[in-house]
Amino acid sequence: MGDPAGIGPEIILKALADDSFAQFNINIIGSRLVLEKTYQHLKSLTEENLANPDHLSIVDLGNISDFNFGQGNALTGAASFEYLQKAIALTIQGKSDAIITAPIAKFLWQAAGYNYPGQTEVLASQAGIESFGMMFIGRSPYTNWTLRTLLATTHIPLANVSKTLNPELMNRKLALLVEFLERNCQISAPKIAIAGLNPHSGEEGKLGLEEKEWLNLWLDKARKKYPHATLMGLIPPDTLWVKAGQNWFVKDDLKAPDAYLALYHDQGLIPVKLMAFEQAINTTIGLPFIRTSPDHGTAFDIAGKGIANANSMKEAIKLAIELTK
Repeated sequence: MGDPAGIGPEIILKALADDSFAQFNINIIGSRLVLEKTYQHLKSLTEENLANPDHLSIVDLGNISDFNFGQGNALTGAASFEYLQKAIALTIQGKSDAIITAPIAKFLWQAAGYNYPGQTEVLASQAGIESFGMMFIGRSPYTNWTLRTLLATTHIPLANVSKTLNPELMNRKLALLVEFLERNCQISAPKIAIAGLNPHSGEEGKLGLEEKEWLNLWLDKARKKYPHATLMGLIPPDTLWVKAGQNWFVKDDLKAPDAYLALYHDQGLIPVKLMAFEQAINTTIGLPFIRTSPDHGTAFDIAGKGIANANSMKEAIKLAIELTK
């Protein structure tokens, strides 16, 4: 359910009002009190359909007695962490096929004493997985083209990116991406665009040394390892997303890549959120189960106002169903 004080409960109630989900066994791990309070509060604020909590399957952890919309604290942070733990436990036990995570506030996890960078890292840790990836997927409402972006590094400071990147890490991320495209997307000869790290991909060492010292050599070896794939790069970051934007907004005929491999968080997520803020979802690849999530945060500033957009949550549910099948 995510943080009780955020928009997670609202977008869940809005998403599950969609009749197309009625045929699936969807269990909400969270708090009945929070969902009922949200439902009663929003009925007078929005004309959108809301699922009645009385008709939903709720695994009620009963770990929160009161909360205020938009006012997260250490207690709501702790509650959201416990929801995730329970969801992982049920899935590992084989009682669930997929986990869909509503937004949490990382700083409130820290306030509650849980020192994880985000939900992705908790999922990997409790599943006993070291090689995993944070991928963002969105389908254009204009052209029906699908944008897929994998991050090589995730929730780390920008100053640590060049220290964290290395050939071994890049090998793991590329292997996950190729496997996902082949297995889950049925793309047998994938085209993957790989970003450079520095402006102009280093400009032959004048604007940064990583490309010249090891990234270009790594890419040459990767092409030999995956001869069936087209590995495009290292593409300067400022031009990497031009074809993606054209395919998203204009028409899907420019032979854009099947996926993008970005080297750090904002390099990948600024264009994703610019194009696909209401459509993109986050899925963790490499786990022994399926996990999807809306690609936005708790939005404490609009929680309880009835204006949260549930499109990304709906897309997260749809993708979880599709991957499960």
